[in-house]
Amino acid sequence: MLGPGDDAAVIGAPDGRVAVSTDLLIEGRHFRRDWSGGYDVGRKAAAQNLADVAAMGARPTCLVVGLGLPPDVPVDWLDALTAGFADECATVGASVAGGDVTRCDLVVLGVTALGDLGGRAPVTRSGARPGHVVAVAGRLGRSAAGLALLSAGAAVAAPAAAEAVAGHRRPSPPYECGVEAAELGASAMLDVSDGLLQDLGHIAQASGVHVELDPAAFAPFTSDEPVAAAARELGADPLEWVLSGGEDHALAAAFPDDVRLPDSWHIVGRVTEGSGVSVLGREIGQRGWDHFR
Repeated sequence: MLGPGDDAAVIGAPDGRVAVSTDLLIEGRHFRRDWSGGYDVGRKAAAQNLADVAAMGARPTCLVVGLGLPPDVPVDWLDALTAGFADECATVGASVAGGDVTRCDLVVLGVTALGDLGGRAPVTRSGARPGHVVAVAGRLGRSAAGLALLSAGAAVAAPAAAEAVAGHRRPSPPYECGVEAAELGASAMLDVSDGLLQDLGHIAQASGVHVELDPAAFAPFTSDEPVAAAARELGADPLEWVLSGGEDHALAAAFPDDVRLPDSWHIVGRVTEGSGVSVLGREIGQRGWDHFR
């Protein structure tokens, strides 16, 4: 309703409630300027915040960005960063409503996303019940595969492997599936940012249930050519990336088993009595990104 230019923006909230999420990205910890250009960093920073709002079943409406910059950052890098934010927001009809800029020793981004629930109840992590199915929308493993290639310093020749690197630099969350899941009656949902096993562990803990995954159900993800090509390049097990890799920003949700899921959702397991997450009945713990490790 009122964009950048004043001390505060004014955002409409037709539902009367606002879904809010925030993330902090620090150069060297969450991205590297020698691996990603300003445009990629902007797209990625916007994507991970917009995906959090979508994971609540809300439609993203805007971002507010706090930016710390070293004085030696080129103006064209900053221009590319802002273009990345604008283009990623445009994919969901959102915009950057404002923010602040300050001098800093590293590039630091603090991003807050807002969203409209459209009269629906928010989809939390605590509603999964025994008998529900667990399904995933979006990609799994591609960002982790790309990160592994970059970390190994691999000279990526195969176009598909290069696509995995692109997937790490610029994820493609399935934004529309958040509202879709809410309208289908999803009982629990989250954004897969830290790895599927770890993030499903949050649902299991919040809901007081056990999540059992079928490894055979992940074949579409392990055979995804960018993931498979990276695995061949590095001699790695793609299932590790699919289960433990983060930053693809897929959505994972639980649904009552009588819900007919559209093709955008792929069933990977079930909710049962108990606690934690297992694959083939074996307790595996929560592997994934640890922010303090």
